[in-house]
Amino acid sequence: MTADEPSLMSLARDERADLAEFLATLTPEQWQTESLCTGWTVKDVVAHVISYEELDLAGLIRRFAKGRVVHANEVGVAEYSTMSTDELLEFLNRHLRPRGLTAGFGGMIGLVDGTVHHQDIRRALGRPRTVPVQRLQRILPRVPGNPRLGASRRIKGLRLRANDIEWEHGSGPEVTGTGEALLLAMTGRRQAAEELTGTGSAILLDRL
Repeated sequence: MTADEPSLMSLARDERADLAEFLATLTPEQWQTESLCTGWTVKDVVAHVISYEELDLAGLIRRFAKGRVVHANEVGVAEYSTMSTDELLEFLNRHLRPRGLTAGFGGMIGLVDGTVHHQDIRRALGRPRTVPVQRLQRILPRVPGNPRLGASRRIKGLRLRANDIEWEHGSGPEVTGTGEALLLAMTGRRQAAEELTGTGSAILLDRL
């Protein structure tokens, strides 16, 4: 990162601010629409985004114990989805700068999580946007090696190349598309993977 580039934390805050601004435009019906996260509505996704903000270490351990780690996200969603949509939005606006777990790695967790889930909501509602290039360029290199996202097994032996920004990764049959579609495909979103082209695109699709 050069001296004039914003920090990951600043980018994470900007992403959350954009998400909050968008959520404020939604109707009650849109909040109940199923997102790209299977089994989660838009409201559930927002509950997930904020669900780690005020957990201390003891609370985090209790949640992991209750959800047996694998289902810790579901535990958080169950706790926070009892809030009204207005309460969720108010909470998000009070936590635009990530705290707790989502502040990890200098804000990287909050930035990746916020960007991916923002797209989960927008794509499900048919309300696309162009993710700011600066955010994508900082996020994409951090996804393939992140064990929690599971990208490495999905893209193993493939060469990913963005056709709208400067980014590529790996070697093998090529998978080409927008940086946003590649990000979502790497994190398991089949809808985005269906937009990709190249000799490796069918291989990636089969892995989802």
